[in-house]
Amino acid sequence: MPTIRKLVVLGANGAMGAGAGAVFAAAGLPTVFLARTREKAEAGKARAQQLAKGTPIADKITCGSYADDLAHALGDADLVLEAVAEDLGTKRELYATLAPHLRADTIVATVSSGLSIAELCAGFPDAFRAHFVGVHLFNPPTTIVGCELIAHAGTDPGVLATVRDFLATACGRQVVECADTPAFAGNRLGFKVLNEVAQLAEEHGVAFMDQLVGPHTGRALPPLATIDLVGWDVHKAIVDNLYARTHDVARPAFVLPAYMQRGIDRGHLGRKTRDKGGFFRVDKIGGETRVFVLDPATGDYRPLAEAAPPASTLVERMKSALRSSGHTGAMDVLCTSTGLEADLLRRIVLGYISYGLGLVGEVVARPRDIDRIMAFGFLWAPPGVLVDAIGPARTLTLLEQAHLPVPPAVVDAATHMRALCTEPELDGARFFVAA
Repeated sequence: MPTIRKLVVLGANGAMGAGAGAVFAAAGLPTVFLARTREKAEAGKARAQQLAKGTPIADKITCGSYADDLAHALGDADLVLEAVAEDLGTKRELYATLAPHLRADTIVATVSSGLSIAELCAGFPDAFRAHFVGVHLFNPPTTIVGCELIAHAGTDPGVLATVRDFLATACGRQVVECADTPAFAGNRLGFKVLNEVAQLAEEHGVAFMDQLVGPHTGRALPPLATIDLVGWDVHKAIVDNLYARTHDVARPAFVLPAYMQRGIDRGHLGRKTRDKGGFFRVDKIGGETRVFVLDPATGDYRPLAEAAPPASTLVERMKSALRSSGHTGAMDVLCTSTGLEADLLRRIVLGYISYGLGLVGEVVARPRDIDRIMAFGFLWAPPGVLVDAIGPARTLTLLEQAHLPVPPAVVDAATHMRALCTEPELDGARFFVAA
């Protein structure tokens, strides 16, 4: 099996390029940062050092520009990681520039979060396509170790094995192999949930939905705060791609809410536009920090202290159960409660389970693959953990009552009365926060 000893990062000034480069350099691998200018590459190096949090990596990174250094850098590169803008034309234009300078055995990987791997390399020489894969890292890769590895029909199996071993062994990634389908596994499931909550916020309010679907449901951040962190423009690109390219039961959940499009048109992109905000905006007024929340109907912002809903009885009961009997107790509260809040939250949780485990066979090979990418990529309690907390037989009944597809994995676990998620690393309790 070939060994990866030297790497080149293209688009090294971007968030993902700098983050990936930091991971490689921290593993002790010589890494070349390239961007349109040397100054941008140097900025990427500075960002990588910051992300490395004290691990000295500067001596492993050299910088250059496409115009001056591309040919030389590619001459002895074992792996080229492309991390430029998430645009098919932009990426293919760059591949056309670098292809003549590659060795026949150099591996090229794209960090695309959802573009077709086959389309990206279509029409390039056979050797290029055989050595082309997708490596979807989650941001920031210095902290989040989940990683999707995607082959296309023409990828050499030996190349896939080399990259898999490199990512897992040298880079400490939790690697999940996915089929070349829109947004792969993690983003397809994760953004289905995120956008569904954004749709519901139009009727029920931003603060209400983020309170309801908070960390007590098994996620690091509430959904709408997560979209603000990701960026509204990135969120739009992912759900628009999914709506255009998928035609299954979840397709309506990928329709971007009209109020979000109006916000994007006004430049409201989340945390990256701090002065305008997204679902939330933080203002510093006279030394005082104040949080404002979006009104989807008007596009205006109100102080969160005024817009926040009263404390939810359901949420407080779930948090109390978490403290006394863990996540199984919290799920029992959810399953036995009545009222609007319980109906909405069950709809979201059951939809996550149904759609996520329903991707087995199409996007990933096994239920554990979905569980691992949601745990290590999104830092969410994976579907299998939720099924086991609810109970497979009860989950099956609830899915049927909600008229949601019942994945074969749930049927199998219920029929044989066994746990669905048996991964030792996926201790369910660690995903739930009662604070």
